[in-house]
Amino acid sequence: MGRVPVRRIPPDYAASGRRAVRVTLVAAAGFYLFRYGFDRPVAATYALFAAVALGGLAKIPGTGRQRAATMLRLLPVCWLLVVVGTFLSVRTWSAVAGMLAVGFALAFAAVGGPRPAGAAPGLQLLYILPSFPPYAPDTLGERLIGTTTGLALLVAAEALIFPEPSPPSYRERATHAAHTAAHCATLLAAPPYALTDPDIRTAWETGRSLRSLTVPEAERPAGPGVRDRALAHTGLATRTLLSRLAQLPAAPDGHPGPEVTAVLRAVARLATATATCLGTGRSPEAPYEELRKARARLSAVSAGPVAVGDPATARDCAPGGQAATGTNVPADPDPTESFASADPDPIGGFPAATARTPDFPPAVLRRHAAALEIADAALAMATAADLAVHGRHAAVRITPGRFWYARARAPMLWWHRVRGHAGRRSVFFQNAVRIALALTAARLVAGVDTLPHGFWATLATLTLTRTTMDETWHTIRLALAGTLAGALVTAGVLSVAGPHTAVYAVVLPLWMLFAFTVGPVKGVGWAQGLFTVLVALVFAQLAPPTWRLAEVRMLDVLVGSAIGAVFGLLAWPRGAHDELRHAAAELLRRAAEIVVATGACVAGGGAVVVSAGVPGHRSLQRAVILAESAYAQFQSEPTPFGGPARRAGLRSVDWQATLMAGHHTLWGSDRLLTPPLTGLGTAAAESVNGLGERVAGRMLLVSAALDPGADTPTGQIPLVDPAIQGPLTEPPGAPRLYYATVSWLDSLMTDLRRIPRGSPEAGPDPRAP
Repeated sequence: MGRVPVRRIPPDYAASGRRAVRVTLVAAAGFYLFRYGFDRPVAATYALFAAVALGGLAKIPGTGRQRAATMLRLLPVCWLLVVVGTFLSVRTWSAVAGMLAVGFALAFAAVGGPRPAGAAPGLQLLYILPSFPPYAPDTLGERLIGTTTGLALLVAAEALIFPEPSPPSYRERATHAAHTAAHCATLLAAPPYALTDPDIRTAWETGRSLRSLTVPEAERPAGPGVRDRALAHTGLATRTLLSRLAQLPAAPDGHPGPEVTAVLRAVARLATATATCLGTGRSPEAPYEELRKARARLSAVSAGPVAVGDPATARDCAPGGQAATGTNVPADPDPTESFASADPDPIGGFPAATARTPDFPPAVLRRHAAALEIADAALAMATAADLAVHGRHAAVRITPGRFWYARARAPMLWWHRVRGHAGRRSVFFQNAVRIALALTAARLVAGVDTLPHGFWATLATLTLTRTTMDETWHTIRLALAGTLAGALVTAGVLSVAGPHTAVYAVVLPLWMLFAFTVGPVKGVGWAQGLFTVLVALVFAQLAPPTWRLAEVRMLDVLVGSAIGAVFGLLAWPRGAHDELRHAAAELLRRAAEIVVATGACVAGGGAVVVSAGVPGHRSLQRAVILAESAYAQFQSEPTPFGGPARRAGLRSVDWQATLMAGHHTLWGSDRLLTPPLTGLGTAAAESVNGLGERVAGRMLLVSAALDPGADTPTGQIPLVDPAIQGPLTEPPGAPRLYYATVSWLDSLMTDLRRIPRGSPEAGPDPRAP
């Protein structure tokens, strides 16, 4: 007799089912305890909605224990919202003003990372609930007791019921990547001085594991604090190090040179020490100093027989310039992507030769430049790791310019994060304005027109408003259909059951379990329909029910969805789609400015000033921040406003290549302009200037294609500049600084060729993480 096949529950239903069990147990326990145990209907209402708000409506990322910790930290915020909402409900105008301020603040808190972003909808609900009549400050105690009980039970349920295995933390991923880098550096420092294809693939895969899109939201170091910023920089520095190791040019004639070998051995020891620091907390101070000295020796040997540049020029062309000694702090870099990989110490620059040094062939100089880039990335990785572990008490040398946040206090870091997104070009700001205005309008309509159960209208606005008009309209259509079906079911249930409260008490937990299991999987239409029946079952136990309750629910959802549609149309209806075009084009324009100025400084133009304070690097850093936040939202918006043709155009662009062009511009400029600078000679200077201007011109052409103005001439832009194709004529006697600059400009051209997705020239480099 054959075995009966066992059908496994689909993963989506299993995940939502576990969540539904936790929310149902908590909501039902709190509601029944206060409603029937203590006869406190107000406390019962708040206990139930506190569980629904943070357990159902909020999307806090992470495992159960991580969510429980987040909810515990949010408990004082929940108390504050209930208190403020209770007292501001005394007048319609005060409730409306409070809705505008609180709605914007909670939505804009998304700049703090995935956890506050996920908790924001639930916190909005905890303010909306007490902000509606009746104005009853005498019940504030019951409201707080109910809210506290519901959240306390939810914290316990998240931590204890259906515990989930914890994925590898970002720190553990960075530790593994550092070990991989140490292994690669060890292989490159010993015969045959090369990596095998499996080693290169391992380096690529390990680097890819540190990309934010491959890391669970709860594990991403996205906060504004020192440790989160430093951990994000650790991952990016390690990715850069792995990429540089995989792409190190082969040693000419099989002889790497003692200085390069010494650097690679020191890199291996520092990478191992960095992994140890991330694992056990021991600072990598000694290996860090060893690599600094090895790097300085290689830099001095390969500097070339050139004269010392003017000290004033070197100072003016430095990334910090004279402003580096002042109080200017660069705009807040995004913690998940922004990173300057060069070592900030002056000893890591391009020292001038005080005596004639050996003439090296171009192949050797290119390898020297690549080895110095490896050392820069390793030093930055160790610095960031020490900061990630020890915070402001890190032992290794800290450079204020590139690790500007290292000594800053938490309030200042939050201020920089908020300031970086306080503008109409930030999608966080746009989303906060959109939802705040929509909730304010809903509260105003509910108060002026005395809309029955106006709380439901505001809740509908909160749950149905999306970041694009197309998505909002699609959501509203499904929600209205679902609400209509739910209203019909509600009318039938209330007509049949009548005033028999016991029926509603028995059905409520079963329906709640079904609604929170099926709704998230089947979509917004099902969710709204099931929730319509659920709230009817709740309010039927708080007041005598009639079938008109279903009619009121339908009216409220219609009003709330109409308000959401209006503000979805008026406030940035295309969401991040248009904003990403503009942000990417602005990034490339700012990068073009830095490329031209850096090339002029390297070539010896003392009149050019490139400062990390104003305006160049700060402007580019801010452009990178805004482009990355727009790109993050763009990935969650399935349909652009304007139809499939517009979607095809946007999806054909490799936006990550655009972002990396901005990063590489920052990294290379900072590294090349570290003083003291040497002169290049006439021929090399002309070559660098010309190549830099062509790369900048290409950036401007691509920016115009991404975000064309009304009067921008149309035409096919070639993906590759014919003037840069083919082997570059190398000036005789060019120093190593020349080859480092050319290598940087070549990498930028590679990024630009990758921007048009799917083009023959745009294929990704399988060796690069």
